[in-house]
Amino acid sequence: MRLSVATNFDPALVLGLRDYPVVELFGKLRQDAVGGGRAPYQLSKISRRQLAEHVALARKYGMGFNYLLNASCLGNREITSRGQRELEQLLGWLCDIGVESVTLASPLLLRMIKARYPQLRVRISVFAGIDRVRKAQMWEEMGADVLMLDSILVNREFDTLRSIREGVSCDLELMANNNCLSGCALSPMHMNALSHAGQKWHGNKGFLIDWCFLKCTEMKLRNPVDYLRSEWIRPEDTPLYEAMGLDLFKIAERDIPTAQMLMRVKAYSERRYDGNLLDLIQPYGFTGHPKTDRYYRGTLGRILRYLVRPNLVNPLKLRPLKKLAELRGMSAPVSSEPPVYIDNRALDGFIERFKTKGCIDQDCKSCRWCHDFADKAVRLNETHRRQALELYDELFESIESGDLWRYGRGKE
Repeated sequence: MRLSVATNFDPALVLGLRDYPVVELFGKLRQDAVGGGRAPYQLSKISRRQLAEHVALARKYGMGFNYLLNASCLGNREITSRGQRELEQLLGWLCDIGVESVTLASPLLLRMIKARYPQLRVRISVFAGIDRVRKAQMWEEMGADVLMLDSILVNREFDTLRSIREGVSCDLELMANNNCLSGCALSPMHMNALSHAGQKWHGNKGFLIDWCFLKCTEMKLRNPVDYLRSEWIRPEDTPLYEAMGLDLFKIAERDIPTAQMLMRVKAYSERRYDGNLLDLIQPYGFTGHPKTDRYYRGTLGRILRYLVRPNLVNPLKLRPLKKLAELRGMSAPVSSEPPVYIDNRALDGFIERFKTKGCIDQDCKSCRWCHDFADKAVRLNETHRRQALELYDELFESIESGDLWRYGRGKE
């Protein structure tokens, strides 16, 4: 097993990872010329100096660093002289500070890097949607060193995974603990929205109402089977993938508490976890103290800094979003029992169906496999659920009707 681990840029994380099979850390600046898979308000502010020091620390302890350039859309800026200068300045600096590899989703960017910065290894992002043999072969033929397969499409399609492994010779990587919905229809929109939010030159300057994320989290709470109709790989099931020649796993999430990330790495390294599966796969809902915990200190202020933009949105209409973020542990720690609990031990045997049959051509209504396991494994606090769904409904009505952008009582 080899692990590629998200970093929150805490030096203590690097020190804590020394005894695990971690081959690299991955992360990026809040904003740069390319953008990536997270909006700026989801990440702590890191200076270039701090990032360079973190890269050096990782290398000191035998871990490489992968810088994310994985925007799904660059707005055609990459084919302008100004865009080219910005790319070369960024890539030149990354090479200077010892970054060994980059992740991207643009075939043009892949060819440019191979021509101008051959010392960099290039990984193709999940945003590239690699879900079949020929697509994987095309990326390999263009020079990719590592392919991250599209987790929402192939993580439980064992025949497809075996075919891709046999069809290419380059390294392959799997996302282990993301929890997007399998085959999600929101994915293309979400990739583009996140990508543009992290582009320093974009007109919105980091502003994003992440409707896709909100809708995804609402769908799971409203229909708990969606917690299982997801892309995650349990630590206990990683040996099945390793047996297919897939032993490189990506562990998310960036900018979560250090203790939480170390717990995730420990669970996957030991191939077992006894507890709430959401501890491993959910990017929010952690415990901690709002004033002393490094992760929560300033989190709400950071979010508000990017979202309270009167020229873009009516800030008074963001109150349901603020309440929802606090209730669900997105901007403040959870101080009581987790409102959603997925008993990982109750999921023993869940993977068996997928060894012989995938989901791509199946109708969940007739299969019911995930439904049956959800009945056994997922427990909800009904009071929390009702309060959260009321806030989701209020927020979505405001977004979809246009009220979120209106000022005063009248409608334009």
